[in-house]
Amino acid sequence: MLLERIIRFFASLKLTVVLLSLGLVLVFWGTIAQVEVGLYKAQNEFFRSVFIYWTPGNSGLKIPIFPGGYLLGTTLLLNLVAAHFRRFKFVKGKLGLLLIHVGLILLLIGQLLTDMLSQESMLHLREGETKNYTEADGRAELAIVDTSDKDTDKVIAIPAEVMRKQQAIQHEAMPFTVEVKKFMVNSSLADRPKDSTEPPPATQGFGPLLTVKEAPHVTAMDQRDMPTAIVEIKTAEGSLGTWVVSSFFNKSQSFTYKDRTYEMALRRTRLYKPFSLQLVDFRHDVYPGTEIPKNFSSRVRLMRPATGEDREVLIYMNNPLRYAGETYYQASFDTDNEGTILQVVKNPSWLAPYAACVLVSTGLVIQFMAHMLGFVRKRRNA
Repeated sequence: MLLERIIRFFASLKLTVVLLSLGLVLVFWGTIAQVEVGLYKAQNEFFRSVFIYWTPGNSGLKIPIFPGGYLLGTTLLLNLVAAHFRRFKFVKGKLGLLLIHVGLILLLIGQLLTDMLSQESMLHLREGETKNYTEADGRAELAIVDTSDKDTDKVIAIPAEVMRKQQAIQHEAMPFTVEVKKFMVNSSLADRPKDSTEPPPATQGFGPLLTVKEAPHVTAMDQRDMPTAIVEIKTAEGSLGTWVVSSFFNKSQSFTYKDRTYEMALRRTRLYKPFSLQLVDFRHDVYPGTEIPKNFSSRVRLMRPATGEDREVLIYMNNPLRYAGETYYQASFDTDNEGTILQVVKNPSWLAPYAACVLVSTGLVIQFMAHMLGFVRKRRNA
């Protein structure tokens, strides 16, 4: 039968050996590739993908040449499950093997869920500052904010992934169209010389004062890309001009349309929370008479109006804040010791590896004890 052949194929020990061999090649290849493309891009292209693709020249054609991490991991999971149910017969003496297999299956599923669901971001706070959002490192968005109302601001966020298509963008909350003339994943900006004969990159805001150049993608872990885009605001009455929006800018640029004021900025993607954190105090302690760090700690005030929660929490090394499914770690700080940088990790499947390790360890102990007791009985009967 066809079903029996499929089960036999996935339960094959030969398939296990092939998958493990391909996995070794994938790990080696992906590790070497980090030197050229950087850690995050290598993770996405090699380990968080179904296939590894080859793009010849600038054709834009993607040709699959090797199985990616998702395909190998999923097939290995199917291989393990199929082999278990095809060969394993539950008896009292094989309880340990059952727990080991269940633990390995849970470990593979947990890793897949971690890759798909986990999220990392950063929270930068100055003493006395309050924020209800974190910022995703390596991701950017164009924020257009309607600041006309006194009490509230209306924010439209356009992800960088959409801007890369370099086309007109419309939204029901915007009475105009944003046309992306050019998008640069990484860039360099400089003051435009007064005697320059080249036309400025844009006509409004900071544009007439700058020169913009596209830069290669950054792969070093201690650096990051600085995306820049040239956008044009088009209305039914005509164009309002072009702007340079960039991660280099700490200030927004504004324009007015139909008696309403808008601010525009290219910033890190913000992840908003139903609560706020305020930095009460940051401490950078050193050992007396030295510059050797002893402790970094951030005392923050956690406020959640919806539940009436208002309390202070001390975050320091090896003592993170775990709240609302997220973990806040002490990651870095400002050089003047008046600001902190917290790394925020959200991983819904964080318990899976721990549970898997407990199951595998328990299975190994049971299996070892069963063999040891059998050996002792034979010695006694000898």
